[in-house]
Amino acid sequence: MHIHSPSITYQNPVYPHSSPDPFVLKYCGEYWCYSSGLQPDGRCFGVLHSPDLVHWTRVGSAMDQLPEGHPLYWAPEVVYWNGVFYLYYSTGDEEYMHLRVATASHPAGPFIDRGIRLTDEKFAIDAHVFLDSDGTRYMFYATDFLDHERIGTGTVFDRMLDPFTLAHRPQPVTRARYDWQIFDPHREWKGGVCWHTIEGPFVLKHNGRYYQMFSGGNYQNDTYGVGYGVTGSLQTQEEWQQCCDGVKTPPVLRTVPERGVIGPGHNSVVRGPDNRTLYCVYHRWQLETSERVMSIDPLGWEDGRLVVYGPTNTPQTINLPQVSGFKEFSHRIGSCVLDDKQAALTPQPDDLSGLALAAQPLPSPSFILEVSLRMKSNHAGCCSGIGLEGSAGRLLCISIDESEQGPQVVVKTFAGEQRFPLQGFDSLVFHLLRLEVNKGQVVFTLDGDILHDGSLFRWQGQVAGEAVQVNLFSENTSSTFAGFAITVLDS
Repeated sequence: MHIHSPSITYQNPVYPHSSPDPFVLKYCGEYWCYSSGLQPDGRCFGVLHSPDLVHWTRVGSAMDQLPEGHPLYWAPEVVYWNGVFYLYYSTGDEEYMHLRVATASHPAGPFIDRGIRLTDEKFAIDAHVFLDSDGTRYMFYATDFLDHERIGTGTVFDRMLDPFTLAHRPQPVTRARYDWQIFDPHREWKGGVCWHTIEGPFVLKHNGRYYQMFSGGNYQNDTYGVGYGVTGSLQTQEEWQQCCDGVKTPPVLRTVPERGVIGPGHNSVVRGPDNRTLYCVYHRWQLETSERVMSIDPLGWEDGRLVVYGPTNTPQTINLPQVSGFKEFSHRIGSCVLDDKQAALTPQPDDLSGLALAAQPLPSPSFILEVSLRMKSNHAGCCSGIGLEGSAGRLLCISIDESEQGPQVVVKTFAGEQRFPLQGFDSLVFHLLRLEVNKGQVVFTLDGDILHDGSLFRWQGQVAGEAVQVNLFSENTSSTFAGFAITVLDS
């Protein structure tokens, strides 16, 4: 069976205006980009919004400046946990820099600094949060190594005790090893030493191995590029194996003058609209305006090697999901208000079932489905979730249930019912539900992250037949669904 895959076209730079150190967050099916520096309105960190990773609109800035003594604001990264957006960033005067955190209830902000210095080092920049498969969070960042054989900046990681606290036991990950990582062969204000720079860490997990992408060289010129290091365990005491020596193996992103690509670097990675393809988001210099502008290119693996399919400067395509939005859902029970972005399901007061339900046919029995969900009430007896039906009836039902014992994930299949408690879970804010169904095999994740392979909850099982319909439902409470998308797996 062949099912048409819709797509859109883009050409780099995808956002041809200032956007240094771009970090892109996907939330409820849409994209938010945060970039370094003071903004024209006098506040910090530019914020862009996009429905599809291609068409970007500037929406303002993220937060107010701190009191005096903090002239620089670098490398914002925003992480969403349980209803709160955490903005990690570095600030200081370039000689002295440290990491801080601000919070907000909406991805556009306003973010409020929490008054916490996360790091102890004299110089610490470029925070990146990594969620491992066991639920442990780590912070990767860049700091100086003055006694290393190649003096300069390298990367470390530290365990996060909570969103505001590090264990303060940083361990080296990647320190300068090759000439392509030289920032300045005679850096005057560092005493005239040959200074190296490795910065901008971003970590992915693939087939059980950890890949840390990083930028090396001097961001101001064409020496800048992106390499990566690899390890099989975060428990190792060894530095990660670097895979780009700059001679036999070039950086995965580097200057290509004939394509007009100068100094690509400081990347993040995000899932594309199809919730399957990964995209490397990075800046490069636009010489006409002397600005660092945002570009994107697909990222993948070939025989264990991390590959960025770029840098490109010609028209490229991005795959879209076969189904997106809620307009094709049909109202079955209760009140259902449906549009492209959200579905609001509310049981009718006079209906003893206390149920609201909307349904839509599936384009294929093998698919990736993503949708975000929040409930209006969290008293015992409230539940909301998704279900799959086959030609003979219900195949699967997965819901968030509020009980006297607290919130639970409830999974119902032909084999029976399973209940799993959720600790510290707030059902009144949006949570991401991801369902992968492939030839009857099912993987469900709650607040999952396919970049890191971590999630709040994961369940794996099977269904007894081919799914032909998906249901969204809410019982004994109103619920809002957002960012619905289905990508077909078979072709």
